[in-house]
Amino acid sequence: MLLIDKLTIRRGEDMLSYDLSLEAGKIMTIQGRSGAGKSTLLDLIAGFLQPEQGDIAWNNQSLLHLSVEQRPVSMLFQAHNLFEHISVAKNLQLGLNLSTDNSVSEVDVETAAKALGVEELLQRKPTALSGGQRQRIALLRTLLRPEPLVLLDEPFTGLDDATREQATDWVLSTARQYHKTVLLITHQDEDVSRLADCNLKI
Repeated sequence: MLLIDKLTIRRGEDMLSYDLSLEAGKIMTIQGRSGAGKSTLLDLIAGFLQPEQGDIAWNNQSLLHLSVEQRPVSMLFQAHNLFEHISVAKNLQLGLNLSTDNSVSEVDVETAAKALGVEELLQRKPTALSGGQRQRIALLRTLLRPEPLVLLDEPFTGLDDATREQATDWVLSTARQYHKTVLLITHQDEDVSRLADCNLKI
């Protein structure tokens, strides 16, 4: 379980506060106006920001003393963070540690790529991809990493309606298959209806 208890942080003149709990294996969508603190919450969980007070605990263990690299978190960055000089497949191999003992195999990656409609892109370099294609590759890499806690900030940006539905279906099935606990920021009510076990309004 993820437990956020009386967590506060000052952003400019505003003091933001968070309290929530989320059972392992569940998906929470997060909605709110721009500047309300949605992305700040994910950055706090990931360790990119430090709170003024309160606690973030995963399975009854506080995360506050852990570095970003030590936290059980996989986060989708809006910049995608793909190495431009190597193929998409090589990017995924590095990002998923496929060369080591890992619960995710190359077959899993190929199956996911097919489900997301990007199987033809694996041998291309990221510079040859559109924004929506890069987004789906980054989403694939984030969900298939071994960390149990997944943070997604507007993960379907730039996708048309059909591709967005395809991507939300894949996120839901993959989260269930690998028992991922997901926090997902979205402005779209249809994402909430398709994905959410619970919805947080900020």
